[in-house]
Amino acid sequence: MDKIRIDSLSKTYASKVGRVRALENINLTIGHNEFVTLVGPSGCGKSTLLKVIGALIKPSRGRIIFDEAPLLKPTADVGIVFQEPVLLLWRTVLDNVLLPAEILRLDKAKAKKRAMALLKLVGLEGFETRHPDELSGGMQQRVALCRALIHDPSVLLMDEPFAALDPMTREELGFELLRIWDVEKKTVVFVTHSIPEAILLADRVVAMSPRPGAIARILDIDLARPRTLDMQFTDKFKSYSDEIRAVIHRRAGGSAP
Repeated sequence: MDKIRIDSLSKTYASKVGRVRALENINLTIGHNEFVTLVGPSGCGKSTLLKVIGALIKPSRGRIIFDEAPLLKPTADVGIVFQEPVLLLWRTVLDNVLLPAEILRLDKAKAKKRAMALLKLVGLEGFETRHPDELSGGMQQRVALCRALIHDPSVLLMDEPFAALDPMTREELGFELLRIWDVEKKTVVFVTHSIPEAILLADRVVAMSPRPGAIARILDIDLARPRTLDMQFTDKFKSYSDEIRAVIHRRAGGSAP
């Protein structure tokens, strides 16, 4: 049984210059606890697809099946991490993490216990009373990840969460995410522009074509876990990278990162 099934999904926006086709006939299944990355050129609809999966926007055609039922509105069983942490500056780290628990009216004591455990898991134990402006960008994104996980959703949607970080911090948080994914057992859909990042994180990479966004290729990534940086220098990794880059280059008419 699939966790998420995307059936014949298309999305068209109305704009000042007419109607814009963002997505065209997307069909994709995502399994329980699977880690899937979406990669493709700018403007190909990766973020739009993620928002449709999270029911933040409605498709123009097609549907999302979530746990064998049509997904018609946002659900607490989905956590979302955006490119920017979007933390509330006047709330402490702990209070930022607890915000969804407050909105969902979860048991306060249990939520605080889970928040403390998550902060420890991401290496932020001892920072509970700090405010966002006292943290680095990487630390803020760790807080955003804890906030997305506080209510224990089964699905985690991530929209280029590490794009604004320096390369070393980005690598560090990528491996941190894999460690958390292994512990928390979530289904993850992760949007990125980086082909190496897409390969290093995923069970499967979904390469998308330019707008209107469509699935150009799906690659099963046969690399052992836990993943390591050294894997990027293997022939197998290079083969995956070359194939994805060739697909995107051919469809986009330009080079891919």
